[in-house]
Amino acid sequence: MRLTEYFLNLRTVSVKAAAGVVGLSLVAFAVGCKKADPPAAAMQAMPVMAQTIALGDVPTTNTYVATIKSRRSTTLQPQVAGNLTKILVKSGDAVKAGQVLMQIDPLKQVATVEAQHASEQQQKAVYQYNMSDMVRQDQLYKNGIISKQAYDQAVQSLQNSKAALDAAGAQTKTQREELAYYQIRAPYAGVVGDIPVHVGDYVATTTTLTTVDEGKDLEAYVYVPTERAAQVRNGLGVDLLDVSGNVLATTSIDFISPQVDNDLQGILVKAAIPKSATRLRNGQIVNARVTWGSTQMATVPILVVSHIGGQSFVYVAAQQKGAGFMAHQVSVNLGEPVGNVYPVLGGLNPGDRVILTGTQFLQEGMPVMPLGPSAGAPAPAGH
Repeated sequence: MRLTEYFLNLRTVSVKAAAGVVGLSLVAFAVGCKKADPPAAAMQAMPVMAQTIALGDVPTTNTYVATIKSRRSTTLQPQVAGNLTKILVKSGDAVKAGQVLMQIDPLKQVATVEAQHASEQQQKAVYQYNMSDMVRQDQLYKNGIISKQAYDQAVQSLQNSKAALDAAGAQTKTQREELAYYQIRAPYAGVVGDIPVHVGDYVATTTTLTTVDEGKDLEAYVYVPTERAAQVRNGLGVDLLDVSGNVLATTSIDFISPQVDNDLQGILVKAAIPKSATRLRNGQIVNARVTWGSTQMATVPILVVSHIGGQSFVYVAAQQKGAGFMAHQVSVNLGEPVGNVYPVLGGLNPGDRVILTGTQFLQEGMPVMPLGPSAGAPAPAGH
């Protein structure tokens, strides 16, 4: 029994030893077969278009809210009271000068005119009688039949009746002219505005019936802050912009108010709008960009600027210690856009090479190969 256990233990030791030898052989074989890894290839530089920053003339501007107004805009109110019987136009209609827009019930005034006309006819009959009587009295006086006093009384009666007839005629004319007030007419050719009244409404002399705006001779009303009072002058350029920044019209200041508006603390300036600006309407609210002058500043195209967390960044091609360039992200302080570029207020210096293309693929420190002109900044686009 013990002999059997001895041989079993010997066999186990032999197997373990053999396994150890095989393991060492495999490790030695693996080490002998392994070769050294090749060195990693250097990252290729990305070709990019770059532009060297240089100073150029950049317009100095400020943008304010402007209201478009017509030089001829009238609010129509009746000159007489009464009920509206006719409304002959609707909002937006183009009307001619003198065209009837509305009718106020004229029956009461017609009756007044007829009564006054009858009174005039009565005075006319009295005058004609006195004139005939005057002829008789004159003949009797010449023949010595009546006294001078009787003759003078006849003359006075004729003069009184003549004056009464003239007064009655003038009153009739006045009443007839007032009858025309019951028709509301356009004061000039233009466009009818809102009509807040309806047929049957009673209107007084304080009631607003509608407005008539002339479609031409528009001007922009702009309130400039008082701190700009020393700079504002006639002839300054003004661009009228829509909400997207598109230019609707280009004009210039032609009026400066001598007074300051107490409510807005601004100075009213006006700029005539050219007739070619067909997209502008009376009462329209737009933005007015006033150009004060120009300043030597650097600019960068709008499309190369990235906005991250409320901060603006651009990539520049920074010179490495060797011969190559790498992309370096720089925080910049920018002004209001002018055309297709931003004025650079800080963060870049003349000579910095701003990367124009492929910015969406760039990362900090990435090798780049700048191409394109080496000097001169892009000129600001037209404003």
